[in-house]
Amino acid sequence: MKETEYHNPVLLKETVDGLAIKPDGIYVDVTFGGGGHSKEILKRLGPEGKLFAFDQDQDALDNTIDDDRFTLINENFRFVKRFLRFHGVKKVDGILGDFGVSSHQFDVAERGFSTRFEADLDMRMNQNKNLSAYNVINEYDEADLRKMFFEYGELRNAPKLARTIVGARKENGIKTSVELKEVLKPFLPRHKEHKILAQIYQAIRIEVNQEIEVLKEFLEQTLSLLDVGGRISMISYHSLEDRLVKRFIRNGMFEGEPEKDLYGNMSVPFKKVGKLIVPTEEEIKENNRARSAKLRIAEKIEKIN
Repeated sequence: MKETEYHNPVLLKETVDGLAIKPDGIYVDVTFGGGGHSKEILKRLGPEGKLFAFDQDQDALDNTIDDDRFTLINENFRFVKRFLRFHGVKKVDGILGDFGVSSHQFDVAERGFSTRFEADLDMRMNQNKNLSAYNVINEYDEADLRKMFFEYGELRNAPKLARTIVGARKENGIKTSVELKEVLKPFLPRHKEHKILAQIYQAIRIEVNQEIEVLKEFLEQTLSLLDVGGRISMISYHSLEDRLVKRFIRNGMFEGEPEKDLYGNMSVPFKKVGKLIVPTEEEIKENNRARSAKLRIAEKIEKIN
């Protein structure tokens, strides 16, 4: 399978430029997918450089790169520190993350990520996990569904959505995307149908894959993984992710404020590199899925054991 068929890498040059690759450095691509970003990193590495990539999706293994400097680890990047240590790596020079759903996952109907197809309710990025969209829609209680739609879909009518689903599933359950759309039809006005459906799907997908918890756990591990002067280069696709990345770069934490010294200076682990980067109009024309991408780059400035 060609990389462009599997996933067209977004902000390819900008994201890899942001890592300021050292030829003999050690780098990590935590969202391997079709391998586009990894291939670009390898082009810039010398013979002594190393690249480790992570992807929990079994399908991504078909895209592995035949290169002695490259290792693909079939695991969720929430375990990045554990598996790097298994490979004898304690410190790295840069970490790249391109979060969200790959083009491949969207385009394979039976994976259930896209609103375009009729499919079983699935949405698992790791197909070996038990929790699927079917379990969420048919087994979560009303309060949990309400919280999910409000927090992860940013839907104001979350209480009505949750109540409707709980009422509709009593007889035969809700098994497919078509059945779910039919249940939610009263909330999908024609001129806003795709937008609202996308928010609903986003909420379910985030819940199924624990995306917010995973992102937090991963970002916290970058503090001890990165060497001083090492960089993170992170692409987010929705405001929930981007807010976490932005706040973490600014403060080194997700809530509260960092401590100040006697002179009122905050002790923070990162310095921001450049401004927020978004795709050009040309890139969006070529790859519509790039339209919501936001790239943030930061450099580690404080030593943490």
